[in-house]
Amino acid sequence: MAVAERQPAVQTEGRGWPQRWSALRELAGAASDEIRRSYRLHGVHRTPDTLTLQHCLTTPDHLVAQVSGEAGGNPNPRELRARLSVLQQALALDVIAPLSLRLMLDGKAPALTAADIFLLPAGGDRRWHWRETATELDADSFLTTMADHANRWYPVFRQAFGVSPGAYWSSVGLGLGMPFSALYDKAPPAALCALASEWMEAFDCDAARFIDWIPARFDGRAFGIPQRRGCCLKYQLPQGGYCGTCGVYRKERLGALTPARRAPATPGQWSPAE
Repeated sequence: MAVAERQPAVQTEGRGWPQRWSALRELAGAASDEIRRSYRLHGVHRTPDTLTLQHCLTTPDHLVAQVSGEAGGNPNPRELRARLSVLQQALALDVIAPLSLRLMLDGKAPALTAADIFLLPAGGDRRWHWRETATELDADSFLTTMADHANRWYPVFRQAFGVSPGAYWSSVGLGLGMPFSALYDKAPPAALCALASEWMEAFDCDAARFIDWIPARFDGRAFGIPQRRGCCLKYQLPQGGYCGTCGVYRKERLGALTPARRAPATPGQWSPAE
């Protein structure tokens, strides 16, 4: 019988979150400078005169009208809902994700309000940006503030924009989990998934309910990946498609983690990590 390869453990007890993540990064052999160069981690120093997230939350009809106009003026309800859902995912990936990564890299992150976040077109696709602020959050304040933001934004995205709970919270989860996604192909999968899951549980919101961190293999290589329980609906849009973490794969992937249900993988096909 083959003996399972022992993976190195991350010594994290009694340490703060940036230190715990840095221990995992060092175990992965990933240089912090390389990570900084790979991601857009900074905002602008002045908010331009454009649509802010605060305006979207207080006057949601304005955003609905803009998105409808960009879709040709009269999209059907299904397409409009999909566009707004994808836009909410972009908010998580354009703002929450880099702030989460900044926290782990620097030990602090800018303290933003909805008025500091704004929407600009970028190459035909809308993209969220944020304004750099003088006030910064440490890890404990970040956990509280980001959970509060996500909880307060949720009713508008759910009721005014029609974003489903699964789509909303799994997108938020992807943003919060970005520091671990940045190491998905370098860190030992078991250690990464355990620490990422603990990080998600530290937020007082529903994000952890809609994201599972699981070990996986692809083409013989081991990874630790986030598996969302909801879909952003991008596949419903022209030139859409399914992302690698899409909830449509969840049942198959989680089921494959049960040893009795494992089957030999074919080249190029996703399979669970051993």
